[in-house]
Amino acid sequence: MRLSTKGRYAVMAMADLARNGRERAVSLAEIAARQEISLSYLEQLFARLRKSGLVKSVRGPGGGYRLAKAANETVVAEIVLAVDEPIRATRCSGQGTPRGCMMGGERCITHNLWEDLGAEIHAYLAAVSLEDVILNRTSQRRRALMASLSEVAA
Repeated sequence: MRLSTKGRYAVMAMADLARNGRERAVSLAEIAARQEISLSYLEQLFARLRKSGLVKSVRGPGGGYRLAKAANETVVAEIVLAVDEPIRATRCSGQGTPRGCMMGGERCITHNLWEDLGAEIHAYLAAVSLEDVILNRTSQRRRALMASLSEVAA
């Protein structure tokens, strides 16, 4: 999976916002200090998050950002995708294109393995909400997802 600092930092910042922004707007400077992320980097990320409708900006004294939806309604996959991070594990260029990663354009012998892994990662991140993250319930979500996958396979 290609998940760079962009995706990880966006999730960290959104989790911080979910935890600290229940009663008020939270400034990016506060998030930057708590999460040790560059303020200018956060500004870039939050521009994308706002454009995707995941956060709302609040102007004026006490301004900052708030979640656009409740923490239990915002899933990690949305955040990662909002900052232009593809959730895939193959090295092939672009999803949905027939062009593979080999010199002649063919798909490598393990392409389906990595493509399936990317789909599993996406399914997991789509099943985990910000509320799950801040309440440390991610392992419960993983177990629930694995149980449902076992049922489908049976």
